[in-house]
Amino acid sequence: MTTASVIKSVLTPLMRKSPRRMSFLALEEDSDISFCVGNEEIDCVRSKIAALSTPFKAMLCGSFIESKRSKIDFSQNGISVELMKAVDLYSRTKRVDMFSPKIVLELLSFAERFCCEEMKSACDIQLATFVNCMEDVLVLIEYGLEDRANVLVASCLQVLLRELPSSLHSPKVMRIFCSSEARERLASAGHASFLLYYFLSQVAMEEDMVSNTTVMLLERLKECATLKWQKALALHQLGCVWLERLEYKTAQCYFEAATEAGHVYSLAGIARSRYKQGQQHSAYKLMNTLISEYKAVGWMYQERSLYNTGEDKIADLNTATELDPTLSFPYKYRAVSKAEKKQTKDAISEIDRIIQFKLAPDCLELRAWFFIAIEDYGSALRDIRAMLTLEPSYKMFNVRLSGDDLIDLLNHKVQQGSQADCWLQLYDQWSSIDDIGSLAIIHQMLVNDPWKSLLRFRQSLLLLRLNCKKAAMRCLQLACNLSSSEHEKLIYEGWIFGHREEALAKAEKSILIQRSFEAFFLKAYTLSDSNLDPESSSYVIELLEEAIRCPSDGLRKGQALNNLGGKYVDSGKLDQAANCYMNALEIKHTKAHQGLARVYSLRNQQKAAYAELSKLIEKAHNNASAYENRSEYCDSEMAKNDLNMATELDPLRTYPYSYRAAVLMDDQKETEAIEELSKAIAFKPDLQMLHLRAAFYESIGNLNSALCDCEAALCLEPDHIDTLDLYNRARDQAIHPQQI
Repeated sequence: MTTASVIKSVLTPLMRKSPRRMSFLALEEDSDISFCVGNEEIDCVRSKIAALSTPFKAMLCGSFIESKRSKIDFSQNGISVELMKAVDLYSRTKRVDMFSPKIVLELLSFAERFCCEEMKSACDIQLATFVNCMEDVLVLIEYGLEDRANVLVASCLQVLLRELPSSLHSPKVMRIFCSSEARERLASAGHASFLLYYFLSQVAMEEDMVSNTTVMLLERLKECATLKWQKALALHQLGCVWLERLEYKTAQCYFEAATEAGHVYSLAGIARSRYKQGQQHSAYKLMNTLISEYKAVGWMYQERSLYNTGEDKIADLNTATELDPTLSFPYKYRAVSKAEKKQTKDAISEIDRIIQFKLAPDCLELRAWFFIAIEDYGSALRDIRAMLTLEPSYKMFNVRLSGDDLIDLLNHKVQQGSQADCWLQLYDQWSSIDDIGSLAIIHQMLVNDPWKSLLRFRQSLLLLRLNCKKAAMRCLQLACNLSSSEHEKLIYEGWIFGHREEALAKAEKSILIQRSFEAFFLKAYTLSDSNLDPESSSYVIELLEEAIRCPSDGLRKGQALNNLGGKYVDSGKLDQAANCYMNALEIKHTKAHQGLARVYSLRNQQKAAYAELSKLIEKAHNNASAYENRSEYCDSEMAKNDLNMATELDPLRTYPYSYRAAVLMDDQKETEAIEELSKAIAFKPDLQMLHLRAAFYESIGNLNSALCDCEAALCLEPDHIDTLDLYNRARDQAIHPQQI
């Protein structure tokens, strides 16, 4: 079979997509040279062919013998008649959009072979438009890599990245990335960057830490490293993977190499590798050195606790939690220690401390076992269902038991309600802002009705509220796949894409098909996610009012009423806002207490606002935000207590730290104010807190620290105007100190 016939057979599906068939137009310019291919002659214009590349110009217009001939034999060059006709047509029109994909591919190879850069660029761009799915990618990327077609390869990579992580499981895809030769081919096409391989390796590590694919991608990452920090990072990641593969000596070698390259975190990797090889004291000494030589942070004490015993171990874990309350291991260890002492309820309280602000499958599993120990099977079942919502394939009990199997066992211990009962329970859980309980009920409902896209959508909204974005996107995609109508699918796609213009387009298209609550709500929500002028705010109000008029259930209408109340407040229409919030409360949308409190505050009714938020605190299962908001409506001492409670319930909330720091700054306690912000920044480098600390540093004349914090903040949001102003001001002061 000839090369041309192979290409034709492979590209038949693509050819059907071509908008035009090849057509030979009437050519105005007379031909003055012929290229012979077999028995056929293709008439061309010498000057046009010569203009295609320097080699053609030299051959046809230079000192070569072909410059004197009117016929040139191209039969020995592996070029088909059809291709040569296409070359002639391109030379006259400079267009490739009339050709089939097969011909464009041949033109691309011709252009690469004969250095026809303009033709190559045109073919490259045209072929990129044919890439729409994985099948297209697997056919076309080989041609792109072979002929170094940068745009085509980029288009293929875009599809491959969009299909992650599933595309990682394709052997054909992995051949594109994993070997050294593959990386070199990508490099020749201009796409073997450190960032590309870093992204791919991170996805691979999340999918399967110990797979050969992960190792190969990290090896390629190391090869792409050009800067010292890049090499250090790649070596550290390789150390982590080999440690997980139980190859402790190999892991130690990588960690040592990373440390030599300046990666301080790799010292902990060396310690762990030594510990796994039976060198516990050596590991302990190394962590001691790390803690003494560097500014101590939570993970250092957590790591040292592994090599410690008794009270010293507990002390290290307590220090780790104090410095970084987001680390889950200290809570789990303390909880298990209490459970071993038969203090199971205390163990549950301990693990509750982290679950209430950071939802993780392993913590939910641990709490489920504690509930089983005290025969609270309903609570155990709730946690397992929530756990499987986060990670459907999660294996329990050290990979020996699936969550679904345990649910089957516990179902015999707990009375099962009907689907109607579940809806009532969901309404109650949603109203009490018990997100874990709501997730569990939806999981149960999906067991009974797995094809219900609406339930998947509700699931995704809860997960977004819990900041579980990966699980939320998975549920949204499932909702989209299960949608029974086009207008419904468009709504889910709008939430998936997220970008303002795309989401608006999806919402508007859905409304044209069918006016629905979710379509109007999506459009209003998308428009609200920006600074609006009065006219735009009025339009959002109209959209929310239209949404409320459409059929929906109380859960969603309560949310719409709450959002509408917020828009009325922003517009200064307090009476209408109060009505919205009260209507929302009538259908048990508990969060409306917060909006109503705001209305009372704007009416200078601070006691009523405080009382309203007290009701929210009483009703809500998750009430850290309520404590934070209530602090605005009371005296400073009560505000301090509320904010301390908010921090205890959810250390990730940044406002309490900023408030306490501002109070300390007002009291001229600059060092304490900076320390308060630093406590939170150590485990959550938030833009606003970095900006505030930079301002504090500037105010006390520590310009280097101010500049450092500004640079960190600008890494998070490069266009943040206030930080840019502060950075420029601090830099000017540092350069011209005499002008201060």
